Amino acid sequence: MTDTTIPASEKSFLGHPRGLVICFLTEMWERFSYYGMRGLLLLYLTQHFLFSDERSNVIYGAYIALVYIMSIVGGVLSDKYLGQRKAVTFGAILLVAGHFGMAFEGQGSRETLITQAGNYEVQAEGRDNRRQLFLDYDGESRRVIFRSTHYAMLGDQRLLPIGEDGTGDYEVQRRARSFIQNICALANLGCAGPEPETTLYLNGVSYHIDETADGMIVEMDGQKIALSEHSETDILLLADATTAAAPDTSAPVAVFADGTFSTEVEQQKLYVNILYISLALIIAGVGFLKPNISTIVGDLYPEGDPRRDGGFTLFYMGINLGSFLATWTCGILGIVYGWAWGFGAAGLGMLFGLVVFQYGQPWLDGKAEPPSREKLREKVFGIITVETACYASALGIIGVSIALLMNAGIVNTLAMITGIGMFVALIGYSIVRLKGAARTRMWAAVYFAVAQIPFWSLFEQAGSSLTLVTSRLVDTNIFGWNVPTPVFQSLNAGFIFLFAPVVAWLWLWLAKRGWEPSTPVKFAIGVFGAGLGYLVLVGGMSGTGAAALTPVFFIFAIYWIHTISELMLSPVGLSAMTKLAPASLVGLFMAAWFVYSGLGNAMSGVIAAAAGAETVGGQIIDVADAKSNYIQVFSSIGYIGMLIGFLMLLIAPLVKRWMAEANVEERPLSTDSVGHN
Repeated sequence: MTDTTIPASEKSFLGHPRGLVICFLTEMWERFSYYGMRGLLLLYLTQHFLFSDERSNVIYGAYIALVYIMSIVGGVLSDKYLGQRKAVTFGAILLVAGHFGMAFEGQGSRETLITQAGNYEVQAEGRDNRRQLFLDYDGESRRVIFRSTHYAMLGDQRLLPIGEDGTGDYEVQRRARSFIQNICALANLGCAGPEPETTLYLNGVSYHIDETADGMIVEMDGQKIALSEHSETDILLLADATTAAAPDTSAPVAVFADGTFSTEVEQQKLYVNILYISLALIIAGVGFLKPNISTIVGDLYPEGDPRRDGGFTLFYMGINLGSFLATWTCGILGIVYGWAWGFGAAGLGMLFGLVVFQYGQPWLDGKAEPPSREKLREKVFGIITVETACYASALGIIGVSIALLMNAGIVNTLAMITGIGMFVALIGYSIVRLKGAARTRMWAAVYFAVAQIPFWSLFEQAGSSLTLVTSRLVDTNIFGWNVPTPVFQSLNAGFIFLFAPVVAWLWLWLAKRGWEPSTPVKFAIGVFGAGLGYLVLVGGMSGTGAAALTPVFFIFAIYWIHTISELMLSPVGLSAMTKLAPASLVGLFMAAWFVYSGLGNAMSGVIAAAAGAETVGGQIIDVADAKSNYIQVFSSIGYIGMLIGFLMLLIAPLVKRWMAEANVEERPLSTDSVGHN
């Protein structure tokens, strides 16, 4: 970096160009609106619109994938025609419209309980884990409680049901492999050690169970008998509809037995369409604003200005501040007072950001203007100018986004095809056009772009499956306050505030001693940590009864592990990308980073969909079954994430050689996840 003289005429704030204040506040309010809405979105889809868990998670994955992928369009149009100032203004307007559109919720979807005794409309009060279901039964408003019982069958003999606390006349216990044995099994290394065991405890006597392709076989009195597990779900209608969260089950009840009910959902099409349009407006708005506000920050500093890294650090502090404040304000308002309050607060935050950016235009000192004003005034079709055409392109983004959100299942496939096509194109270019160190450095850049996929597919469960688990299966009561689920998403930003300086200091301390890990090693640690976080949560969920709530400590633990992992991966990864890519392709590689981020986010929706549970009125029917499924899915992705991280660690020396790392100086660690936030 060459020293430059800071212009004496520059108007500054705390030693930085005063335009940084405008960018800081604009981005803070934009992230406030984005994360405020994100914290409520899954609960809104499952509880207000009564989408299934699978459908809700796929929509969520498609939405966050499109946010990243569509940013490419906004970045290209601003570079070639609009300039960053106009693009940010237009994006902010779209975001205000989208967030306020989310506040138009309607009356919500209607769900009908169909039973042999008749059809009953399910009514709901409250949101999140405060939600209670009611229906009119025999002229009384009765609260609906789902009671699940689990039992085993030995031959044609039914054993008595197991209790909700995991005890009873029988109990089936499974001992899984140890962590090391699971890793060995996944890698097909043939490690020695005891195989998983399943044991039946019946009337105080234990019986070994063989799990075969035909099911579970238990040997009793010299005879092999097939064992199968079943569950029933009863609907208990409490006569006292005002019963608190822990109902008095001794109150008069009516019971609909298992197999005698089904449900039917009727949605308000108008408001479902408003939902899709609002999400599409937000996708387009982020696409125009997000890549360009960061570019403005860079343009505020002359080439080689030593203040640049400090300026970006302050800028990214605004991102995390907006995220932290949003999940407390929008999250609490949306859960306690109503969805419209939460989404309306997000829209109001973005409106503040738009006003600040417009008011602060003079502070940008002419930066971020269009490359050519004459070009913007050129006619492209009739009276339509280039500038008008750029704005009109948002209609195409919105239309495509609506279509993809309504058919969200195909987004993952499209993102995969795009990712493979881009990978082939980049590698092909490196082979045909580059030689020597330039070629291998480009390979390293492609590696970092692709290697982020598993991390984001696991990390982004925070807004989907992890949100639903927290709401449904975690004891969120802290010091007597039932904490709204969206508030827990503030832990990521809070931990970044606390630990980013510590991690930055750690790298400096290690670097002075020659011990600092290389960028590929940091990447591997990040992916490994993303998987490890889920195994910690699984440990907490498995340590309680079949239908018992998980201690909230384990939610703090997984967010902390994921935040530290994020600091290992995202800032250094994007920094390395900008330094490794050929100078003529830096813009293309930034687009590649967003494409592969989007692919990871799309895959996160698929993973979350696999962890879904059967619901009525947005509430799970069988707590034990849902908990078991979450444990199974989280265990799988945890081990897979750790295995991928381990394999990345093995190839790290090769990637380091590709980088020619002695000539690549890493940017100091910022207090934000550049690639994610």
